[in-house]
Amino acid sequence: MSVALELLAPAKNKDIGIAAIDCGADAVYIAGPAFGAREAAGNSFADIAQLTAYAHRFGARVYLTLNTIIYEDELEEARRCVFSAVEAGCDALIVQDLGLLRMSIPKIELHASTQCNIRTVEQARWLASLGFRKLVLARELSLAQINAIAFAVPDCEIECFVHGALCVCYSGQCYLSQWLAGRSANRGSCIQACRSRYDLLDQDGKLLMKDKAILSLKDLSLQDRLGQLAEAGATSFKIEGRLKNISYVRNIVRAYSNTLDSLIASSGGTYTRSSWGSPEGGFTPHPEATFNRGYTGYFIDGTRGQWNSGAYAKGIGEPIGEVLRIIRPGTMELKLRKGISTPLANGDGLCFIPGKGEISGMKADTVSGSTVTYSQNTGAAPTTGTTVYRSFNHALEKAIENNPPVRLIPATARLEYEGGTSYTLTATASGSGATASVRFTAEQSRNRDKAAAGLKASLSKRSGIFSFCLTDIPEEGPLPFLPASALNSLRRELASGLEPVTTPPDMTAHVPFDSLDKNALIPPAQRHRLNCANSLSRSVYRAVGIEPEAAFETVPDPDAELMRCKYCIRWQTGRCPKQKPGERATPLLLDNNGRRLRATFDCARCEMTIKAI
Repeated sequence: MSVALELLAPAKNKDIGIAAIDCGADAVYIAGPAFGAREAAGNSFADIAQLTAYAHRFGARVYLTLNTIIYEDELEEARRCVFSAVEAGCDALIVQDLGLLRMSIPKIELHASTQCNIRTVEQARWLASLGFRKLVLARELSLAQINAIAFAVPDCEIECFVHGALCVCYSGQCYLSQWLAGRSANRGSCIQACRSRYDLLDQDGKLLMKDKAILSLKDLSLQDRLGQLAEAGATSFKIEGRLKNISYVRNIVRAYSNTLDSLIASSGGTYTRSSWGSPEGGFTPHPEATFNRGYTGYFIDGTRGQWNSGAYAKGIGEPIGEVLRIIRPGTMELKLRKGISTPLANGDGLCFIPGKGEISGMKADTVSGSTVTYSQNTGAAPTTGTTVYRSFNHALEKAIENNPPVRLIPATARLEYEGGTSYTLTATASGSGATASVRFTAEQSRNRDKAAAGLKASLSKRSGIFSFCLTDIPEEGPLPFLPASALNSLRRELASGLEPVTTPPDMTAHVPFDSLDKNALIPPAQRHRLNCANSLSRSVYRAVGIEPEAAFETVPDPDAELMRCKYCIRWQTGRCPKQKPGERATPLLLDNNGRRLRATFDCARCEMTIKAI
């Protein structure tokens, strides 16, 4: 049996979710009005119901992100959100707070969020024993680690991030934003302090680096590693970006969908897509030309690399060339790189990074070959040798906006002669296997060849979301004579019959935890930083003999680790003892306008920790 692979896309809102599905997503994840880990991306359940209705036409799924920690006085509101999600047609909940398992809620599939800190076999087994059907793994894992987890929990689906922004800290374990501003990353209101600029000092206060985005990582891109991830056991490939705009989502989803289709086509039947239909026509995607901080494969090969985003923490886009000479102020000649996504054109947004590291922007007013006349927007002027990036690709953005693809489900049609003037037309949709039939009567055609040509012409067209192909007509007996308008009406009737039927959700409440075999629960290895902010989540851990500490957000611990990271400043800056024999892994200090942090180095685990001073 083929393994179904899923491309999972972010949806800031209903329209972006629909666009993602049109561009090839097999599923989308979206927040309701509360408890989503991006507080600026909330949606009404009325909008979510419209999204699920659209998604289900293609067999695509919609997951609600209910992935923040929940305070005691919010438990009932969270429970009502689950009922609303089920009523709206959501297919699963992405969950961080284990208290949901103790609530009386309708039956719905539960996915363990990456906020659950799933980076070990032990943590995966614990969550699988609690009944989670899908585990969203930490971004920091290698292929070997992913494979070990997949092998350990054969009854769970494995989901991996494949594209988008990288947090420097293990997800669910970051308390820096809460410490700095009282805004919790575990509550969806992170201030993204890892994108801020810091001075780096040694433990004696000597300045090593000044005003650098030293904690900011490049963006993840594993587009060319989907096959290896599938071999390792991952079945869901997740694109980050619930705050990204519709252009970004269309571009990235279309690119990854094309890659996934190629993987499946070459797999000899090993893999298939988890939804039906595919995008037809539309723009050509270029992931390199959209928002990014530079790309990295991160730890996928189990080795370290240069993961820092460099002198910038904002997206700068695609490198297009270097300045050959400044002809006059406001006009420059570029040495353009080969293979850029689209030719440089009037209206493109350009930028570069001068010595101080702040991005300087400009607009290409007139482009003639490699000569650009520009309007300076911000910062310093470019100089000879400066690398120029295209931060806004005017032609691509217009193509994405004006020429989106159309998602269609192939359907075959078969005509059967029933005798006399009676005929039956039957259609079967690809993927879902849905069938629909319509019986009709018609005069017999006097010219069989002409009738056959007319039938194929009128019945091998689009109707709704289906692309029909008439594959079978009776080899013997008369063919029907019908005008094109009547045949078009038959085709539309078939399309209506192939649409999936929506069944009312089962709103019967139950307590997920009560249905578990308590003897089969596997206590987690993790004992600290469990993010328990309510009595229900604490009771889940108590059931396996763990007394969890209070969540940092409710009882701040001045000595707590604010971050634990796979990323290491010492490695990044060439100060790791493994890189530089004789170097000691002494603490380093980070200073941002007088607010100081201490970075210490757990070399046994090859990790970095951040604490307050």
